[in-house]
Amino acid sequence: MPLREELEANGNWLFVRRSWLPILLYPVAVAVLYFYLDAAYPKITDLVWCVICLVVSLLGLVIRAITIGFVPLGTSGRNTDGGQVAEVLNQKGIYSTVRHPLYLGNFLMWLGLFMYLSIWWFVVICSLAYWIYYERIMIAEEEFLRKKYGSTYELWASKTPAFIPDFSLWKSADLSFSVKNVLKREYNGLLAVAVTFSIFNVTAHYFYDEAFKLDCFWQVVLIISSILFITLRTLKRHTRVLHVEGR
Repeated sequence: MPLREELEANGNWLFVRRSWLPILLYPVAVAVLYFYLDAAYPKITDLVWCVICLVVSLLGLVIRAITIGFVPLGTSGRNTDGGQVAEVLNQKGIYSTVRHPLYLGNFLMWLGLFMYLSIWWFVVICSLAYWIYYERIMIAEEEFLRKKYGSTYELWASKTPAFIPDFSLWKSADLSFSVKNVLKREYNGLLAVAVTFSIFNVTAHYFYDEAFKLDCFWQVVLIISSILFITLRTLKRHTRVLHVEGR
């Protein structure tokens, strides 16, 4: 199989599993924490460092929110089993500055978590693994869009960076920003981040103190994110409060 088709096939395989495959990094992170505990523990329990790492992850969530807030129905979704979906080609809003804003957001969310362990070679390795992993997914997505939208896609892609935004290219989106659309589609991101930080914090304390303990900062973050998750999930599943026509 030619390399281009092989990369596309690999990307499609990874695409439908992208919601859970990164979780395989968890046991690796725990192992790194165990073997490099003396170096990691002081940072993991330092409040300033906790805030810095959380802010990096939240920046990723903000980028995802900016993306989702402007897009119409049938684009930028979390679809997995159904494969690639793109009812229209998004070219405005954040998509006028970068072709894959959601994956940029995902990277920053994971980067904050990688940084939290304070083992810098692990941060570098995970960042490279992320790039290899998502590069194939991006190739598959771009091949799908190229086949569906042809020259329209080629023109947009030729002037829009793949991963590092160029804000000088900004064009206002056709749709107004929808907070409801963000809350409806992204309500689980904050909880996932809070749970992962908390797992790392508890694990560090268990390895170091041989006791289950969660620092107060992460207790607050976890409680707030859990309340938001339960509230928004309930609203989405049992009401039409978050419904936005055409989103």
